[in-house]
Amino acid sequence: MTPLAKLLGQQIAASGPMSLSEYMALCLMHPQHGYYSTRDPLGTAGDFTTAPEISQMFGELIGLSLAQSWIDQGSPTPFVLAELGPGRGTLMQDALRATRAVPGFHDALSLHLVEASPILRAAQAQRLAAFAPQWHDTIDSLPDAPLFLIANEFFDALPIRQFCREGQGWREKVVGVQDGLLIPGLTDAAAQSALDDRLADTHDGDIVETCAPACAIAGQIGARIAQHGGAALIIDYGDWHSLGDTLQALRQHLPVDPFAQPGEADLTAHVDFEALARAAAPAAHSRLTPQGVFLERLGITARAQALATGMGEAALSSHVAAHRRLTHPTEMGSLFKTLALYPQGATPPPGLEP
Repeated sequence: MTPLAKLLGQQIAASGPMSLSEYMALCLMHPQHGYYSTRDPLGTAGDFTTAPEISQMFGELIGLSLAQSWIDQGSPTPFVLAELGPGRGTLMQDALRATRAVPGFHDALSLHLVEASPILRAAQAQRLAAFAPQWHDTIDSLPDAPLFLIANEFFDALPIRQFCREGQGWREKVVGVQDGLLIPGLTDAAAQSALDDRLADTHDGDIVETCAPACAIAGQIGARIAQHGGAALIIDYGDWHSLGDTLQALRQHLPVDPFAQPGEADLTAHVDFEALARAAAPAAHSRLTPQGVFLERLGITARAQALATGMGEAALSSHVAAHRRLTHPTEMGSLFKTLALYPQGATPPPGLEP
């Protein structure tokens, strides 16, 4: 039993079963025993690998897309360049390198990183020191200014609630204790006004996931962009509409039971992009676009060919595999999607044209 499992068991014994969202939040961000509070989870030595760690091309193209969007909106000065959940800072480092020749872009930006993990903040500080980043625990404290924002694999780690339909009501998934082990269970069926619109497209036994924190953050981003200008690129796995149980846990790059080792495995769920787009109004949103299509529109193949020049056999093989992993439909190309937020009447960021 992990230290966090013991604490959660004591809390459940005292207060009763906890919601899945509370369970996820404690597993990921408990100050002493939470997953992100205690480790760098990325890379071969960690539990998962994100696109920026696969190839520099990912961050470069995202940076150039945002820079062009900045130009299309009249090159506002100054502006906030922000990233939610920046990992080791690799994506932002690549984006800033790729945009250094964009006239005025670096001079106009102030760099802001929304990151709760002290371990990852240290890695970001090392990579991005030249740009004097400022850190935030939440998006609330970002400056009021045109906002150009990146959120790659950020929303999938926010705590979700799960509801299983029964008749005209819903049974919510909760976490309890049985024989000393944490186990999932369901509440009695009850009406959920927030899910009234899902009665038309679901049947008994169907599972719908909601994520109030994600919608709240999308709402803040959308309000800032609508008021001050800017653009947000949201890249994550998921789809336009939530349906089914998508909660998963990863440890050492393998799926594990989400309730077996709390605090020792990464917990994520698919993103409901429709909910984000609705919450972000009055900002406009792009068509939801597969990551592979987005990157190809931005010229990833030409960039891959340029980088391949002069590579040895081993490096070239790894480079080709990275390109395939990011773009191919059977790998990250279709599973991951991209959504942009931008002001009404403005042009969507490149790669996300209608």
